[in-house]
Parts: sequence; structure tokens; C-alpha cells
Amino acid sequence: MLPILYRDDHYVAVHKPPGLLVHRTPLSRDRHFVLQQLRNQLGRRLYPVHRLDRATSGVLVLAFSPAAAKALASQFRERSAEKRYLAVARGWLEESGTIDHPVYTAGKKARKPAVTRYRRLETVELPVAVDHYPTSRYSLAEVMPLTGRYQQIRQHFKHISHQLIGDTTWGNGRHNRFFRERYGIHRLMLHAYSLGFRHPFTGKVLHLQADIDAQWIGLFDAFGWDYSPFTSSSTSQRDSWAPRRRAHAAPCPPCPRRRWSAECRCASHRPAPSPA
Repeated sequence: MLPILYRDDHYVAVHKPPGLLVHRTPLSRDRHFVLQQLRNQLGRRLYPVHRLDRATSGVLVLAFSPAAAKALASQFRERSAEKRYLAVARGWLEESGTIDHPVYTAGKKARKPAVTRYRRLETVELPVAVDHYPTSRYSLAEVMPLTGRYQQIRQHFKHISHQLIGDTTWGNGRHNRFFRERYGIHRLMLHAYSLGFRHPFTGKVLHLQADIDAQWIGLFDAFGWDYSPFTSSSTSQRDSWAPRRRAHAAPCPPCPRRRWSAECRCASHRPAPSPA
């Protein structure tokens, strides 16, 4: 059964797992979809409001009527809905940035304008030569897509040479294999952890959050990153819009750039465990 994060007379929000399509598409032969599973689970017909890629997990909202779907979908088109993702990327990202670059549509037959913002939350440097360097660097980022194109975040991070871990289409095979073998990561490290929007019928501002899964938590543990802000699924309602912000932990003195070093053994910067 799909975990339900929120439900009322108009909408239902679920935590979509990775590997599951939202609805049927001619580009895939998959026989299982969110729409079908949730219809069987709730015994009601559903209508998609927005999309998540098959490989992406996280908050997904569906409507119980075409009118409700149309009313909320307009907020996504007008960019007033607040979508926040977590992503693990190769290399050290800048502290924040905006990627304004056209991306391919499904089938890679054309490109459309797309804009993505991000801010770096954590970094790690491992004493392992995965690619052409003696160490390997990775970043945790909060990503806010301002447009909703096909695999937009994945394409944009490839464009800036910070491919997402676990991305078998736009990513880097050597880093993907390293994460599979050392950390047991068998999924795309992209998670739609937070969604905020104004309810079209009540006027209340809803904030929905979906927990990261065991693979995410295991990786956070290995890297010494704090996963507590992303492991308490919640729904809140408010009268006014005020985006929530994640607090940052202060870096320790031996590691002012939040990287691992031989001199530092603190919990936030400990090296990754050796393979078994």
C-alpha cells in the first residue's frame, strides 16, 4: 500500500516510492502505476495534479475530481507551489546557484526552457579514487525546480557536471557503481521531500513532507550528515505563506570547509567505512 501523507474531500498526497510511474505512458511497458494502485487502495477514481519521474521518490498529490486537479495544477504552472527536493551529486557544488538551460523533452526530440535553483547543504570528501582524482567529493543539495520539465533536475545537474548519484540515464557510471558496492545504493538519490501550496478550496497553506528511506539514512550515517530534518513525515496548515528553512550545523574548527581530513575524527566528518 502507498503511504498516505494527507487526505481530504478534494486531494490525497502519497509518498511515492522510487521505481513506480505515476501513470501509464507509451514510453514504458510498466504495468504498475501510482494511479492504479491508489485507485484500488482507496476505491475512488483519481486525477494527477503534477508528476514525479519513475526513479524519483517523495510527495505526490492527486485529486479526486477533474475540477480539483485543474485548480491545483494551475499553481504548478504559475510557479506558486513550492517544490523542494534532496539530491546527492558528485563533486562539490557552489553554495547556491541557478541553472537556466533548456532540457530535452521525453524522447529527446526537442528542448524546452527550464530553470532550477539549488543550495548546498553538506559536503564530504572520501579518501577513495573513484574517477581521475585521489579523493572523491560529493554534495547534498536542496533543489527547487521552477519549471516542471522531463527529468529536469537530472539533466540540469549533468549540464553543470555534478551528476546525481544513481542516475543511470544522465549520471556517471563509475560513481554509481561505487555507491552500489560500498553503500548499497540501488536507487536515484533524488527525493521530493517537501511540497507547499495553498489549498484551492480552503485557502489554507499546506506543507507536506515525506521521509527519506533507509538507503538515504544509511548514506547520511556513513557521511556523518544530519538526517533528522528529513525523517518526520508531517503535514501542516497555515493561513499565510512562509517557506520553512533548514538550519545548518556549524562546521568544526579542524574542517572549516566541511570536508573530511586525516586530522578530523568528529562525527560530522568521519571517513566512510571500508568495504566488507
